[in-house]
Amino acid sequence: MTRRVVITADDLGREPGTTEVVVALLAEGHVSATTLIAVSPAAERAADRVRELGVVPRLHVTLTSERGLPRWRPLDGAASLVDPDGTLTDEPSALGARGEAEDVIREAGAQLRWMRDRGLTPEGADSHAGTLYGLHGRSWLTETLEWCARHGLAFRLPRDPEPYVGGPLPPQLSAAHERGVALADALGVSIPQTIATNRRPAHELGAYERLRDDYLHRLVALPEGTSELFLHPSREDAVTGPDGIVRTWEARLLRDPVWHRALESEGVEVVGDWWTGS
Repeated sequence: MTRRVVITADDLGREPGTTEVVVALLAEGHVSATTLIAVSPAAERAADRVRELGVVPRLHVTLTSERGLPRWRPLDGAASLVDPDGTLTDEPSALGARGEAEDVIREAGAQLRWMRDRGLTPEGADSHAGTLYGLHGRSWLTETLEWCARHGLAFRLPRDPEPYVGGPLPPQLSAAHERGVALADALGVSIPQTIATNRRPAHELGAYERLRDDYLHRLVALPEGTSELFLHPSREDAVTGPDGIVRTWEARLLRDPVWHRALESEGVEVVGDWWTGS
């Protein structure tokens, strides 16, 4: 067995600045996959751009808005997912307190149809802001895996969650995770060996080099099998608040010769997905 990694640029379609950076990284071959936010007003143009490149994104199931952007609206409009004005909340915990499983799955289905209607047939899905996993309240992982199985989709659920969370899960979450992995296997839903991303804000990192060192350590620690590193590259002016600089650092990392030399020296094969290894 060999070590493989999917290098994913999340949030295609978030807004034009992020879309521009993600499309450029795809065209340059610096990322091997991307995920699309179908509820964003910028999604239509983003879909056109990646279709021109011959790239099919995964569906980034999106049930919350983001601070600093005009709030998004769901494609299905299910009542338990929205605030009184009909928009998706930018507080994941608010969604976690009120979202109903039936509405979550209907909205996921609407976003999948949106992509298919535009000639994009994703083979995998994942969860924007981690809302489907129960990290912010209710968990819809069982319903999501069953939905993925019905539509032939892989799902971003790590067999080993420790590289993502930074240590062992609390007992209750650990038991839920084990049930989720077992269900994915029983349903035939492909999942990655592990996943990892930067979860630290700029004030903790301090400088680009610290972010780069963290990702280099993650690369060295990748296990056998196919894992996923997912990043959120963008332009600083496209993201308000402290996250903006971190996203520019991630875009810089993906073009950094030090990063590319490390991929080569570690013998990690970059692949496009975890379900075919290609």
